[in-house]
Amino acid sequence: MNDTPRGDRLHIALFGRRNAGKSSLINALTHQKVAVVSDIPGTTTDPVYKSMEVLPLGPVVFIDTPGIDDKGMLGEMRIEKTKEILRKTDIGVLVVTRDTYWGEQEESITEQFIKRGVPFVIVINKCEDRMDDNDRGNLPEFLDAPIVKISALTGEGIDVLIAKLAELKKDGDQRLHLVDGLVGTGDLAILVTPIDKEAPKGRLILPQQQVLRDILDSGAMALVVKETELEEALKRLTYPPSVVITDSQVFDKVNAVLPQNVPLTSFSIIYARQKGDLELFYRAVKAIEKLNDGDHILIAEGCTHHRKDDDIGTVKIPGLLKKKTGKKLKFHHVSGGFFEEDLSRYKLVVHCGACMLNKREMEYRQSFSLESGVPMINYGIILAYLHGILDRAMMPFKNELK
Repeated sequence: MNDTPRGDRLHIALFGRRNAGKSSLINALTHQKVAVVSDIPGTTTDPVYKSMEVLPLGPVVFIDTPGIDDKGMLGEMRIEKTKEILRKTDIGVLVVTRDTYWGEQEESITEQFIKRGVPFVIVINKCEDRMDDNDRGNLPEFLDAPIVKISALTGEGIDVLIAKLAELKKDGDQRLHLVDGLVGTGDLAILVTPIDKEAPKGRLILPQQQVLRDILDSGAMALVVKETELEEALKRLTYPPSVVITDSQVFDKVNAVLPQNVPLTSFSIIYARQKGDLELFYRAVKAIEKLNDGDHILIAEGCTHHRKDDDIGTVKIPGLLKKKTGKKLKFHHVSGGFFEEDLSRYKLVVHCGACMLNKREMEYRQSFSLESGVPMINYGIILAYLHGILDRAMMPFKNELK
């Protein structure tokens, strides 16, 4: 579990005012000095991430955030950073103290939890020598959330808090496995994995690794080949594979040699299904047919990497889109944790498979685009469309599409 990517970890974020003890709490939870602790308000200036394994939670990432009551111009910027963390929070921890239980800031955070459907727990910190009383202070009676008293200083109550987090995880844990419905016990899947300039030396890229692992976990078998060896591999099989999963960039080459009766899809489409709403991504194809000269398109990726001459996001997709539509389109690019807050100038958002983002963040991006009236399409789906094989690439998921 130590190698579990951050995008697949349970994101537990700590929110609260300055000096509520968030940094002390994250240190107590991790049994490490992850965050700097000081009596000076505003010590935490940027979100602090710590990935680890916590039983019975499993692989998690704890996130310490700046105070929600920070002051001044820099304080406002820090608060905005804190709000960004809300987008990716799977379980929220609102830290208060006996002296500053409840106010406008706490009300705002809990409203966001409820609006986004994020399970949360309220932690009353700094309860040294007062763990056993029933004093709720001015905490609202209507709060439908567990309340845990702790002392981050002494460690009291930490085990109770972890147990409560485990309960909240169990209630909200409905992760779809990557190959659910594609392969079963004894089935054979072929993975087509080009070794291009961006592939890490000596390793497969993350989507290929994770799909391969999921296939093995399903009791199925996997055959991994490059696109140049696929045709020969098919000839050597005594029976056809249950599915072929390819890198979207070689959709056309794989489609040309793969018999039509063999199901075909891509790593990116599989991730679109796991991380977001596949139906919404699919419907966004219609927006391509309505593009006009001068339209702006946002291409978003969940990770940052060194761009190559044949980069999929900055070169291949823009080139294929301009060729397909015959329009003079304007492309903009964002990557990593940043995502546009104003999509009004765009006619389409094209998003990567989001293997480095957690499900909450991808769902936020997709729903925000929907609310902004801008269709969002996935890399795999748009490449299947541009290569003229969309129906075939989506066939394995036909029962999930309206």
